[in-house]
This record gives sequence, C-alpha cells and structure tokens, in this order.
Amino acid sequence: MDLLRKTAIQLWESQITLSHNRPVFSSVPNEMNIPKLLQHPHQHFLKGLLRSPFRPYHFIFHSSAHLGSGMPPAQPFNSLGLHCTKWMLLSNGLKRKLCVQTTLKEHTEGFSDKEQRFVDKLYTGLIQGQRACLAEGITLIESTHSRKKELAQVLLQKVLVYHREREQLNKGKPLAFRVGLSGPPGAGKSTFIEYFGKMLTERGHKLSVLAVDPSSCTSGGSLLGDKTRMTELSRDMNAYIRPSPTRGTLGGVTRTTNEAILLCEGGGYDIILIETVGVGQSEFAVADMVDMFILLLPPAGGDELQGIKRGIIEMADLVAITKSDGDLIVPARRIQAEYVSALKLLRRRSKVWRPKVIRISARSGEGITEMWDKMKEFQDLMLASGELSAKRQKQQKVWMWNLIQESVLEHFRTHPTVREQIPLLEKKVLSGALSPGLAADLLLKAFQSRD
Repeated sequence: MDLLRKTAIQLWESQITLSHNRPVFSSVPNEMNIPKLLQHPHQHFLKGLLRSPFRPYHFIFHSSAHLGSGMPPAQPFNSLGLHCTKWMLLSNGLKRKLCVQTTLKEHTEGFSDKEQRFVDKLYTGLIQGQRACLAEGITLIESTHSRKKELAQVLLQKVLVYHREREQLNKGKPLAFRVGLSGPPGAGKSTFIEYFGKMLTERGHKLSVLAVDPSSCTSGGSLLGDKTRMTELSRDMNAYIRPSPTRGTLGGVTRTTNEAILLCEGGGYDIILIETVGVGQSEFAVADMVDMFILLLPPAGGDELQGIKRGIIEMADLVAITKSDGDLIVPARRIQAEYVSALKLLRRRSKVWRPKVIRISARSGEGITEMWDKMKEFQDLMLASGELSAKRQKQQKVWMWNLIQESVLEHFRTHPTVREQIPLLEKKVLSGALSPGLAADLLLKAFQSRD
C-alpha cells in the first residue's frame, strides 16, 4: 500500500504521462468515467488506488488523446463520490494537504456577487497589510447579524488557509507571538502598552493591540477609552490598536477576540497584545488565547496570601509589578518578594519555564527592556520544547467548544417551542410559584422534545 501511495504521489506531482494510452494525473477540475479507465492498462493499479485510504477524496484523470486512446478526455467521475486532494510525501511520512476550495464553495453558494466581491476585497486588502481592510474585517466578525456571520466565517477560512501556508514556509514555526496582558483596574495596562509598544516598533516589529473595554450593564454602551492613553502608539504606522467592547462576555475578553487575533496575524503583525478589561481572581479567559499570559499588578496590591489563592495567579507566565518608581519603589519591592515566595508554592504548568516576578515602570522605563528579554526567553524555550505548538492546538479545541456553547444557548433561546414558554415560566419564577431550577428543567425538556 505504501508503494501504491508513493506511485500515486509521483504521478500527481510530476504530471508524467504513462505510455500506451494510459491516464495522466492532473490538477484540472475535469472528470472522466472510471469504468472506461478500468478497461485500460494499469487497471489493477487503479482498482488498488480506489481501495486505498484515498477514498474520502477524488482524483482527476486526463487521457492522452493524441495517442489515440479512444477515451473521451472529460466525462463524469461522480459515481465514486470521491473528492479532490493533493498528496505530498514529507520527511515525516505521508500527509495530506486538503483543498479547501470545495468547502469555501459550499459556504459561498448562496452569496450574491456583491457579497463575494466584498469578502474577496477584504481578504486581498488584509493580506496586503491594508489597515482599513483589517479594521473592516474585525467589524465584520464582531457583527451579530446572521448573514454577516456567514460572510465572516468565509473570510476567516480564507485567512486561515493563507496563514497555514505562511507557517509552512516558516518551517512550521508560529509567525506571531501572542501575549495576553491582564490585571485589576488601574494597574497601568494601557500606559505600559504605550511605552512597550513604541519600544517594539522601534526595533522593527509590527504590533497589533486588541484592547477590550467593559460594556455597561445598564445601557449596553462602552467608552472604548484605552486607545486615548496610547496617543503616541496610535500614530505609529507599525502599530494597530483596536478597542472592542465585551458585550457581556465574561473572562475579560470578547467573544471574537480569537478571530481578531487570526486576522491580525494574516495582516502581517508579528506581535499581538491582548489587553483585557480590569479583572478579578477568576477571570483569565485570555490565557486560552495566547502564547504567554502576563499579569500586571500595582504595588500594595495585597499580601502573600493573594498569590496563594490560585485563580489568575497560577495561570500567569510572568508577573509584573507596575508603577515601580518614586515613593512606590519600596512597596513594589516588598510585593515582588512576597509573590516570588508565593509562586514557589504553585504547581508548575510547564516543564521548561518557571513563572518570574519583575518590577517595571512605564514612566521611567525601568525593567521594560528586561521584561522583553524574559518574554523572548519564554518563547524560545516553549518553541524548542514543542510546548508552544501543543498549547496552540489545545487552544483551538477550547475555542471550538466555546463557540459551540454560545451557539447552542442562542439556538435554545430562539427555538419556537422554548420561546413560547419562557415568558410564562419567568412569570411563575418571579411570583415564587416555581423554583428557578424546576423552570430550567421544564424549558430543557421542552427543547429536547421539540420534534
């Protein structure tokens, strides 16, 4: 079977025509009748090929008409139900490079010409590094409109394919370094990013900042004020700052932060900073989106016991004590020492990295260069050990289930059977005639028996 596969690959890639009226592998999307193929030489090869693990895909054959095969060059090949793929023999064995054109075609079949041109324009502009197309693309993925969600998924799929191709050219190494910055309100996250971002762009990096602002629980609005603290960085052409509202999403990020990261990487940004809203001890959703999670803490932010309480502290790869200047140097040193001792009591999440605690000041610049050195050391160690690749794969799975969770809840709320009963059961719960738990069970039963 291995010999059969290798033969198929050689024929496919070299486009060699077999002698005496035998078929030629081609990437042209024409098809031909398999019974006629099987009547010709190499019929045993073709039958074996169809019994091989190529079955989920389809091959395309052309006859050598100039040799007088008598076989029509393009006839239906549908009866086998096979799909097109390329097979490549890599150093670590046989791997498949799936053609996503079929998937994209299925998603775009219902799109108008205007919608397809719109997605193509965004994709082309984004991969060319046009900031306006990146901004419009993020706006599209943030939309809750059902049609725009479909357009957004097609755009994301195109960018994902482009991103994978670039990673393969980079020998499988990630093209961007994803960093999450979190901390309590007033820790100095935006001020730090302003200084840190300017330092990175001066060193030749392209920086994207995804700043998340809280949404009002009463009006639903958001100030989106983080960008106002980054006046110098926002004028830098090598930096892109995008503030986004949480819209009720917990964990300090938005529901589309993961997708915005992908678009930024497709736009050519090699460092992605995600600044969360001011968070508490149990809000660390950003840790499932980034390569490195950094916790910024202000001086006098509690005692050693706060570090032992687990939660967000044990998720941090680096703890930075901010505002370490002026009168706050002494309390900053004290809190640094306490957190160093506290982190020793936590279980290590990595075999090659132990979380560090450093002091920084965005006003004087103290410690920020050393902080970047620690971040690069972390990235190099995680890449060399293979932990970074495993971490990203696990994050993709978490991302998928988060989206499923969100979609299932939305489907539950909007289903006609459930929607009819929600007002009645809510009224009974408010009046005390029904417990919340029983009301929830009744709604779930209604949803399960909807058919």
